[in-house]
Amino acid sequence: MALLVQKFGGTSVGDPDRIREVADHVVRCRKRGDQVVLVVSAMGKETDDLLRLADQVSTTKPGREMDMLITGGERKACALVSMALNDRGIDSDSFTGSQAGFITDTIHRNAKILDVRPGRIQASLDEGRVPVVGGSQGVSADRDVTFFGRGGSDTTAVALAHALGADACELYTDVPGVFTTDPRVVSEARKMDQISFDELLEMTATGCPKPAMRSVELARTFGVRLHVRSAFSWVPGTWVTEEENMESAIISAVTHDTSEAKMTVSGVSDRPGVAAQLFRALADADVNVDMIVQNVSAKGSTDISFTLPHEQTPTATATVEAIVEEIGATGSITDDEIARVSLIGAGMQTNPGVAATMFETLSTAGINIEMISTSAIRISCVVREAEAESAVSVLHGAFELHKPAAERSDL
Repeated sequence: MALLVQKFGGTSVGDPDRIREVADHVVRCRKRGDQVVLVVSAMGKETDDLLRLADQVSTTKPGREMDMLITGGERKACALVSMALNDRGIDSDSFTGSQAGFITDTIHRNAKILDVRPGRIQASLDEGRVPVVGGSQGVSADRDVTFFGRGGSDTTAVALAHALGADACELYTDVPGVFTTDPRVVSEARKMDQISFDELLEMTATGCPKPAMRSVELARTFGVRLHVRSAFSWVPGTWVTEEENMESAIISAVTHDTSEAKMTVSGVSDRPGVAAQLFRALADADVNVDMIVQNVSAKGSTDISFTLPHEQTPTATATVEAIVEEIGATGSITDDEIARVSLIGAGMQTNPGVAATMFETLSTAGINIEMISTSAIRISCVVREAEAESAVSVLHGAFELHKPAAERSDL
């Protein structure tokens, strides 16, 4: 008998039929002897609907009230799922995040979990019941409702799996698992049976939308076994493990991200402390800087380019303008039409030639590289947004990601 924490996303509980399907799935799990704890997101696009309502009635949108509003979607969904389970003869209790024992900091709209006290969930399990927890929510030290942000239900499920000592955390979503790239871009994209935490973390950081990066970080930290799978077919998905496959491919996946812009600060004085001053000001303004490139100095000045989320460009522009004179810069330019394309693979640590093959492939396709960033298991290039999907397609083909690792040729 296994203890499983199963998270179902918005599309998985998007309407009454889907909710009944989830209940039927729990019946099957119980028949094979498993204990189940469910974590559910808001139904369908309900969170988006609530955000639109907030826009229509408020310009200030206080964080506390926004969290009260947004988390209502998950509370509604967990109650409905619990009702469907009871109809099938399975005793079930629904729980809000606070009732489930999630204690958070006081940051609204993006709260961090400080502690999980799952006493009521464990008691429900001990009584042979199925707890259903509203995802992405908790209660702060100030006793206010808090929201974890987008993708927070994944984080809820992983944290609860760790707190309960579950055998696995299953993240059910609208895709069958983790793919070598976005199957909407490359039809030959292949679902992976297994991937390492490090690889999946790099993928989620560079454009792979599911699962949420915070949940993968948490699972790696606490050794929670993850299974990313479809809510629509019940076939096995992708297991995320501590160990790398002994026969792992050099490259596991290619990702792309069009959510960032590039800012270039021109004519920066080439002297010690200027870069520190620039990026400290951006950090203090909560601007999330990603890739950074500094050009070679010419006549005592240089250009510094970096990428950042689109929605943070107004804040970044205002921040830079405020310190232009202090850092001896001439101004800044923002480019919103860029994309990042990344190769991910634990095998590249011990295999030379990956970067060369990547650059040659993009060059042959006529795709210009504007910035380059690397880690031990990732190479990222900034290209034109209009060329991102072409870059993904040619790289996926060049590294033969449509084939299992054992069938690929060497670089």
